[in-house]
Amino acid sequence: QIQGTIFPTPNFNPIMDAQLLGGALQGISCEKDVLIDILTQRCNSQRLMIAEAYRDMYGRDLITDLKENLSHHFKEVMVGLMYPPASYDAHELWHALKGADTEEKCLIDILASRSNMEIFQMKEAYLMQYNNDLQQDIDSETSGHFRDTLMNLAQGTRMEGYADPFTAAQDAMTLWEACQQKTGEHKNMLQMILCNKSYQQLWMVFQEFQNISGQDIVDAINECYDGYFQELLVAIVLCVRDKPSYFAYRLYNAIHDFGFHNKTVIRILIARSEIDLMNIRQRYKERYGKSLFHDIKHFASGHYESALLAICAGDAEDY
Repeated sequence: QIQGTIFPTPNFNPIMDAQLLGGALQGISCEKDVLIDILTQRCNSQRLMIAEAYRDMYGRDLITDLKENLSHHFKEVMVGLMYPPASYDAHELWHALKGADTEEKCLIDILASRSNMEIFQMKEAYLMQYNNDLQQDIDSETSGHFRDTLMNLAQGTRMEGYADPFTAAQDAMTLWEACQQKTGEHKNMLQMILCNKSYQQLWMVFQEFQNISGQDIVDAINECYDGYFQELLVAIVLCVRDKPSYFAYRLYNAIHDFGFHNKTVIRILIARSEIDLMNIRQRYKERYGKSLFHDIKHFASGHYESALLAICAGDAEDY
């Protein structure tokens, strides 16, 4: 059972919440605990209703007021919570593509893990927010087979629900050859299969691949390819197998490998909070021995830490 950590609040009153937020933001010193209590304990659709009530009440935009009153990573968390999911993905992709350096890992996390519908909505949001075409921006800001694979994923044309054992064996053979030959044409075939076949079909393909080669597909990709192309292919495979495990692995790396890569931690916690963050927490604990709650507590501090822990929704036993 796939489960998030943030749910709709019962007896929800957007007008009262808007009033409390107004009070917290208008005071001499911003009452950050009030912001955390409200914004991390309401689901996204409720937060959007609060923003509407806030605009009616104060004639101002809640996101603008949060940006003006808060700073650093705490601001990123609070503002991030106020975007609808598709807009948040679009926002993250835009900054990953248009920042000083392209953030390839952000592109990988989002495009390797979203469904056709999520990709469609994200492209629409991207166009509305930035008046740019997502695929054109990927085309101009990335290169090589990494770009081709991202472009393919961004089409959102993955087959859904279909699985055929006969073509699974053929696809596995094609993948195996692609790992042996490594020509441009083989790389294209590799990404075409991974980006367009249904998850059910790919499950079978990976099984067949193991039978043919005696090797796990992830190990084969890691041996044969390198760079962001390799990382993207592996991310697709891991997401097909188990998305919560993929995100647990990404969070662990972001917390431990880069001395706490704040952007990645914030993005994953917000984006998965109503989808599968509870499952991600379970996988994290199973795989790494320490809870996600424990590791966030260890690396973050202040209101920023409190906000992340509230989204993570861990408790004392989890520590």
